[in-house]
Amino acid sequence: MNAGDTVALVTPAGPVAPELLDRATAALEGWGLTVKRFATAGNRHPAFRYLADTDEQRAADFQTAWLDPAVSAVISARGGYGTQRMLDLLDWDALRAAGPKLFTGSSDVTALHQAIAAHLGWATVFSPMPGGTLWDDVSAAHLHRVLFDPGSPVVVRAPEALVPGSAEGVTTGGNLSLLASSVGTPEHRPVELAIAILEDVTEHAYRLDRMLTQLLRSGWFARVTGIVLGSWTGCGNLEVVRSVMLDRLAPLGVPILWEAGFGHLPGSVTIPLGVPATIDGLTMTCAHGG
Repeated sequence: MNAGDTVALVTPAGPVAPELLDRATAALEGWGLTVKRFATAGNRHPAFRYLADTDEQRAADFQTAWLDPAVSAVISARGGYGTQRMLDLLDWDALRAAGPKLFTGSSDVTALHQAIAAHLGWATVFSPMPGGTLWDDVSAAHLHRVLFDPGSPVVVRAPEALVPGSAEGVTTGGNLSLLASSVGTPEHRPVELAIAILEDVTEHAYRLDRMLTQLLRSGWFARVTGIVLGSWTGCGNLEVVRSVMLDRLAPLGVPILWEAGFGHLPGSVTIPLGVPATIDGLTMTCAHGG
């Protein structure tokens, strides 16, 4: 990506407060980008106020943004809830014909990352969102570096390895609750020689246990080569969460990094998905996802 490029700011899930939408636009324009902002970014569903607009309109905005040849990247303003509701309304053949482009977002937007990977096989970027409440200078700088410096690998460091070792694989994953809720859908695909990244927010330890157990029983982890765990903000006692992760995931016998600095926390790092990566000690190094 270069200064002067045009990006689309979309809201596939929840609504964005006007002041945060303006801040998101200003942040992207501060990078020298031209921002196309869709009406749904400031709207709310007429009945379900937790949605940015109707499923049809959110899907139409996403698809219009992707099909626009002038748009270099489609950037999710925020998460919330609702991305899964619009997946069946997208024309995947039309999106495929338009070709790949940069797509960024996290949290509920995990559903779109998984859908793009399953239906199109393209890399995406799991990143902080400029219309989210946790957007700050550090997270913005990391996303900027990933988008604007395609020659540099993305390096993620953790303070601890729950299970030490080294691994190679293609990055996949995102928000744990979204991954678990995709079981049984067309987008649910067991990982294939992949390094899974996982994070979540405001989920009690027993709920994290249930989600991991569901993914384990569905076979999602069957061919995982490594796991990188991010933040667990608002999930209660971190030692309990850590124990759950060890209990559920350590029997897989693959390297597991703990608290690697991505997810729902200030200064979150950006991680490309669908790209080759390696785990070595306390570091995961990814190929560039742009």
